[in-house]
Amino acid sequence: MHPRRRPYGRHACARRDQPYRIDGFAHQRLCVIPRPQVEVALNRPGTRRLLVTDAGYFPSARGHRRVRANGATETIVLLCVGGRGVVEIGGATHQLTRSSAIAIPAGQAHSYESSSEDPWTIWWLHIRGSDAVELANGAMTSDSPITRLRSLDRVAALFDELVTTLEKRLSPAQLLLASGIAWNLLARIASDNTLPVEGSALERAMRYLEARVDGSIQVGELAALVGISQSHLSALFREATGGGPAAFHSSLRMTRARALLDTTALSIREVALAVGYTDPLYFSRHFRRHHEMSPSEYRSLRKG
Repeated sequence: MHPRRRPYGRHACARRDQPYRIDGFAHQRLCVIPRPQVEVALNRPGTRRLLVTDAGYFPSARGHRRVRANGATETIVLLCVGGRGVVEIGGATHQLTRSSAIAIPAGQAHSYESSSEDPWTIWWLHIRGSDAVELANGAMTSDSPITRLRSLDRVAALFDELVTTLEKRLSPAQLLLASGIAWNLLARIASDNTLPVEGSALERAMRYLEARVDGSIQVGELAALVGISQSHLSALFREATGGGPAAFHSSLRMTRARALLDTTALSIREVALAVGYTDPLYFSRHFRRHHEMSPSEYRSLRKG
């Protein structure tokens, strides 16, 4: 007689790519959306762009292993909250450890396996839809599919909310809600690729500029303050913000100017001085370049 196998979850169904371990993990959670329901949802507004097809939580998953020589139909995202394991994608091996996430593109040959000495605890999801690849790509850097998270607790909480949603009745409304949670989750992972690490040269430079919205500073001086070269600092800013240090500082000044125009009765000259412009005409020209309207025109707009 064959040993009795425990089911994988409330909505689970048999899959071709069964894990190495077949009896599940203590306190695991797992949701698999029936494939006919997936196909219907992929043709429905609200879920056609991003749909969670599978999601779960495997704690202390000793023996967890997947091998998909032909890849998966879905894009896969794994979040490690404890322990460690190895993920191989297209022949390249990556270590997945606590506070890191990895995205595996749909159709890409891959395998992953929990460490036997320090088995991982992971949250995971599979997604499909027209925007799934683009969103998952946002969670990867140009040289690695691994993202080191600074907001681990927030991302894990979103995974928890997602799985809890899918553990309920699988109505179109629940699938739509799950899609919204997944958008938020993937956006948080992607943002950790661009937000500067606390205490890094880039983060210190940004904080310095944020504290001096009403002043000015040369890029060379700023680079010297944070201890790196001017070219390196400019490259870091371009990668994180799309522009250099001067453009970042200018955006901070414009943000402050808009707030003053919206919430105070200060004159245009006074607003200009408050954000570091001694010449109100120059300020107005600069404001127009950013907003395609003058400060006075901006102030007269009806908002809210």
